[in-house]
Amino acid sequence: MTDTALPALIQQMCQPSFYPHPVVEPIRLMQTHVSYVLLTGDYAYKVKKPVNFGFLDYSTLEQRQHFCGEELRLNQRTASELYLDVVPIGQEGETYRLGVDPAVEYAVKMVQFPQDTLLSALYERGDLTEELIRTLAEQVAAFHLAAETNDHIRTFGSVAQIRQAFDENYEQTQGYVGGPQTQAQLEETQAATDGIFATQADLFQRRVDQNWIRVCHGDLHLNNLCYWQNQLYLFDCIEFNEPFRYVDVMYDVGFVVMDLLAKDCRPLATAFLNHYVEQTGDWEGLPLLPLYISRQAYVRAKVTSFLLDDPAIDEAAKAKASDTAAHYYRLAWEVVQPQTSRLYLMAGLSGAGKSTTARELARQTGAIHLRSDAVRKHLAGVPLMERGDQSIYSPEMTQKTYSRLLELGLTLAKAGFTVVLDAKYDRQALRQPALDQAQTAGISAQILHCTAPPEILEDRVQKRSGDIADANVAVLQQQVMEPFTEAEQPWVKTLDTTGDVSAQIAAIVGS
Repeated sequence: MTDTALPALIQQMCQPSFYPHPVVEPIRLMQTHVSYVLLTGDYAYKVKKPVNFGFLDYSTLEQRQHFCGEELRLNQRTASELYLDVVPIGQEGETYRLGVDPAVEYAVKMVQFPQDTLLSALYERGDLTEELIRTLAEQVAAFHLAAETNDHIRTFGSVAQIRQAFDENYEQTQGYVGGPQTQAQLEETQAATDGIFATQADLFQRRVDQNWIRVCHGDLHLNNLCYWQNQLYLFDCIEFNEPFRYVDVMYDVGFVVMDLLAKDCRPLATAFLNHYVEQTGDWEGLPLLPLYISRQAYVRAKVTSFLLDDPAIDEAAKAKASDTAAHYYRLAWEVVQPQTSRLYLMAGLSGAGKSTTARELARQTGAIHLRSDAVRKHLAGVPLMERGDQSIYSPEMTQKTYSRLLELGLTLAKAGFTVVLDAKYDRQALRQPALDQAQTAGISAQILHCTAPPEILEDRVQKRSGDIADANVAVLQQQVMEPFTEAEQPWVKTLDTTGDVSAQIAAIVGS
């Protein structure tokens, strides 16, 4: 769009004289289909376009004022340092004035951050680390646990409400079959998601009953996340549409996971997911995750497909858009196809490297990593990073922890996940029920026995910090590993964790 084709207000907002503060020239204009964003140096100003797409209606000044206020209010939950104010824009003759009433337009005023701090930019540079992803998981978990819910918000967790967007997506993409989408892929994706809605009614209701339908972000992908001045910000949440914001927390999680999977970053997606559910204890929501990953990928495919109908876009750009859309359609299909599950039991004394090995196993396989320490503390209501007292390590509580660990593991394995149960499993009485129940369910199981010399175990436990495990050297010295029985031996693989764990795991996974 040329400058002369821009509205007069936006043309003036591109001029330094419009602002009552210093600017960095030239002022940069960014556009989406619903807004203009002016980057002035220290501040960014966002003006909503007077458009109505049904699901989004900014067509009147009153609505734009209202949704500017909502954008400020909602984004201050996760980016209060960035979102400053809603400012009126007045008009005197042909001249527009910032901060002047009566308003003819409104803008959201924000602190401007460098575009290269977006997580998408970090990924492109190879700077998106697992450490940062785990920090993101903690921040998203804390946000979700504090997010509002009430009777009205919970109504958006009904199957009828949720599937409405899915049906609309499939209907709106029929025209792209034979292009980026295929008929078989469309039919199989829809059949798979319809099957989830048909068979998981009880789970959807539990999500409502357990208050997991909350005021979420609604658009939580890497372009709406930045890491600036040693702080992560979740910004640009959905303010314009309740059904896109009043959602299951797994809807938000699905956005992050989808974006990482689409970028072929499964290890980072796995790290984010495992750390997130460990923080919230919401492992039971995971069977719905493939549905939401598929939904987010399908929307990305659909929106990209719309570019193919735009006469203003040249053929080279359309070819690229078609390839991109095809990639997302395939991901949307892939994640809801039947998966081969497997159950791994870690075994070994404290300091044997079980969690490090389990994390590497999850990294290589995309597995859900369930740590007994986390399960125990969630059962006891103890914060993860707080040391538990002796009561949470009683024989009764230990049995309860292992029972819950196995229950979760089998539930997730039956849902198609590979699962790692990370606990000592130091006694045959704890191992055998897991092997028996996995066999009964037709789930392949394996025990990974982690070993290291006693002095290494003590050294590791002594140096342990910043972790949820409570065991100290005194506890370690009381532990005894019950030998594996002859009947157990076929399931056991022993790993020396003083060696290359990654290579040992790769050999086991590949065998």
